[in-house]
This record gives sequence, structure tokens and C-alpha cells, in this order.
Amino acid sequence: MNIEEYVDVTVMQDIQDEFSEATGLAAVMVGEDGEQITKPSNFTEFYTKYAKNSRESDKEGNGIYRGQSGLMEFSIELKVAGKKIGKIIGGQVLTSEPDEDKFRAMARELSVDEDSYIDALRKVPVRSEKVVTSAVKMLEHMVNSMVTNKYVNEKELAALKAETVVAGKLIQEINKKSAELNKIEAKQKMLALNASIEAARAGEFGKGFAVVASEVGKLAVLSGENNKSIKKSLDELTVVINKMSAE
Repeated sequence: MNIEEYVDVTVMQDIQDEFSEATGLAAVMVGEDGEQITKPSNFTEFYTKYAKNSRESDKEGNGIYRGQSGLMEFSIELKVAGKKIGKIIGGQVLTSEPDEDKFRAMARELSVDEDSYIDALRKVPVRSEKVVTSAVKMLEHMVNSMVTNKYVNEKELAALKAETVVAGKLIQEINKKSAELNKIEAKQKMLALNASIEAARAGEFGKGFAVVASEVGKLAVLSGENNKSIKKSLDELTVVINKMSAE
């Protein structure tokens, strides 16, 4: 399954950007192959320059956890019918004001300039674990609901189209039967006409036969009217089916 079949990337980008703007958390959607689907939102210089190589965002499954650099990270699995199609990863925030001495020591271990490292660190958003947890759960619920709804709607549409095909075949069959009824109606009218002629020739002895001929004639007319009504309904139904098939 391709994640882009179930997610409008433009809409997702807007949601992701607004989520990052409101919470301070970074976020990006990636496919099962690890390729980015959306543009990264709110990833800081500290992450891109110093923490990226030490991140643990490739961790399997859902979760909020602390990366090796000390920043909080998250990974949200996106699933369709129980099958994983991608994930949203991000976070990259501190849960308390950083201990600069500790991070200077970390900078020395990484052999990077301490002052640049600390300057970038100071620009990292600080959010409580409660805020991070709530924000991630909200995003997870929202995006997975979007994915699931798209899947369900497409599944229902496919089922509807299949039923439409069946209905179309039934209409064709009924139209065949209607044509056969037209032939029977014509024969009934001819039979009634011939019977009336013969009854007239028989005079007094043909009165009873004339009554039968009259009833056969009435039956032919009634059959014709019913058949026309059925044909009209079938024509209207055919128009509706064709419109449904085209959508």
C-alpha cells in the first residue's frame, strides 16, 4: 500500500505545519521506504547540525522516547486495515531547561565547537512531557482517522460500483423480458381480434365466445399498459445507474 493513496499530502502538510506551530514539536511524514512524504516542520539547527545522526526516530512502533542527544522524540505508525503504510516522526524538544555544563561535555565528546553547540541548543523549544504526550496523541488520532476514513470510503465506493454492475446486468435481463412481453401483447391483441370476427360470424351462437374475446382484448391492453410502465421505470433506473457508474 502507498501512503499517498490514503493521505492528501497538501492537506497533511498544512496540518503538520499548524501542529508544529502550535506545539513547538518538529514533525515529518515518511513512507515505509523511509522517504519523506511531507516537508519537515520546525526541525531546529541543533537537530539538523548536531542531533540528526544520533536520533532514534527509526525506532519501530509507536512511542515517545528520549533520543541520545537528550531531546524528546516520537514515532507515530500510520496503518490501513492493520497494515503499516508509513509514520510521522518528530519531537525534538527538551522537557526542561538544559544543563549547559552537561551539554558542553557532550559537545567535547562530539568534537564540535562548544559555543556553537550551546547557541543552537538554546533555540530548542522546551515543553513538558505532559504537553508532548498530549500533542502526539492528538496528532496520531487525527491522522489515523483521516487515513481510515479514506480507506473505508474507497472500500464502500468499490462495493457500490460492483453492485451497480450487477444492477445493470439485471436491468438488461428485465429489458429482454419486457421485449418478450411486447410480443405476447401483440399476439393477444391479434387473438382477441380474430376471436371477435369469428364470434360475429357465428351470430347468436357466438355471443359467449364474443365475451371471452372481449376479455382477452382487455387483458392485452392491460398487459401493454403495465409493460409500458415497467419500461418507463427501467429507463429511469438505467439513467440513475449510468450516472452512478460515471461518478
